[in-house]
Amino acid sequence: MRAFHCLVLATAGLLLAGCQSLLSPAQQPLPTSTQRWEHRSTGCTGTECPLVNIDLQLPTGLPELNARIERELLQLTTELPSDPPPVSLARYEQDFLATAKPGWTSYLQAKVLEQHDRLLVIELSSYRFTGGAHGIPGRAYLNYDRTLNKVLTLNDMLLPDQEDAFWDQVQLAHQTWLKANGHDQDAEFLDTWPFERSDNIALLFGNVMLKYDIARIAPYSSGHPDLRVPYPRLNGILQPYYFPGRR
Repeated sequence: MRAFHCLVLATAGLLLAGCQSLLSPAQQPLPTSTQRWEHRSTGCTGTECPLVNIDLQLPTGLPELNARIERELLQLTTELPSDPPPVSLARYEQDFLATAKPGWTSYLQAKVLEQHDRLLVIELSSYRFTGGAHGIPGRAYLNYDRTLNKVLTLNDMLLPDQEDAFWDQVQLAHQTWLKANGHDQDAEFLDTWPFERSDNIALLFGNVMLKYDIARIAPYSSGHPDLRVPYPRLNGILQPYYFPGRR
């Protein structure tokens, strides 16, 4: 019986190795490295010390993408989208701690959310508390095509002249989200929080996700709402090679 069990495991291992061997270099799982650190104001002790916490999971062998990840992560630290970001994480940390008041905190994270087919999906997260009733969270996503060696724009993802059709499908997903959260018959909610477009798009394995900043399509208490568009609804809209399982 034990010999049979070992044979099954060995066969499964060979099948997995065989499946992986069929993948192109751009479809093989890419290794990552992790960098983590947390620094507090010099000489400060106690629970109210200002701090900066950095947590980075970066793909190996892609320095240009990693530089882009750092730039986009630093952009999440700005007050306005038009503000220039800090020149580096080290400079951001230095400036934040030099001016921070007791209780101020800043968390920045980059992680590989998914790897599938030719895509590497990176999630960038931030949270800054600089006083007031609550902190400011942020999200951003990068979809990296390993075949093209580039971060995709929406135009890259879509077939020609299909942007309006794409947003029509997102609006249908918004209607689904409203109904699921009990807002579809709430006239005041619909008037206060109308549908908006979002640049935060992630080509996930299960669906296309659009993540919204707080207080965009729902109040702060709703966090970061996300809308999910099933891939079958994007036939004739999304580039065929971005459907999971297609090459």
